[in-house]
Amino acid sequence: MERVKLDFPHDAVIHRHPMTVRVTDMNYGRHLGHDALVSILHEARIQALAAVNLVEWDMHGYPSVVVDLAVQYQSEARWPDALMVETAIPAPEGKALTVYHRILKEDGTVVALARLNKLLIDMQTGRPVAIPPALVSAFSSVERA
Repeated sequence: MERVKLDFPHDAVIHRHPMTVRVTDMNYGRHLGHDALVSILHEARIQALAAVNLVEWDMHGYPSVVVDLAVQYQSEARWPDALMVETAIPAPEGKALTVYHRILKEDGTVVALARLNKLLIDMQTGRPVAIPPALVSAFSSVERA
């Protein structure tokens, strides 16, 4: 079986967000479910963007949409594990904004790595646009965590 292999860009971390596995995040296997993991990633991403004065629905005049998501699970998380979600965003190029997440337990065990790509959309045409220079500048000048 071929598995997804992700490399987390440690030098591009812009934010760390603490979270706790809630009982409602558990699946029938009594560990963190995939649907809950996606929600945790979304919350961490929103918090990371807010830390650099951005929001997903208005990224320098354009809303953003997630166009793909890859997750590499490495260990289980269960209620009430405390987690730290690191968000890394390398300098954007072209039309894609790539966001990485690393979810860690308190003891440093990696629960999962994730990579997603976002596109900015021109609301008039419905088509993707190039990342605006102001957004490139915002990520180039952000203080790395």
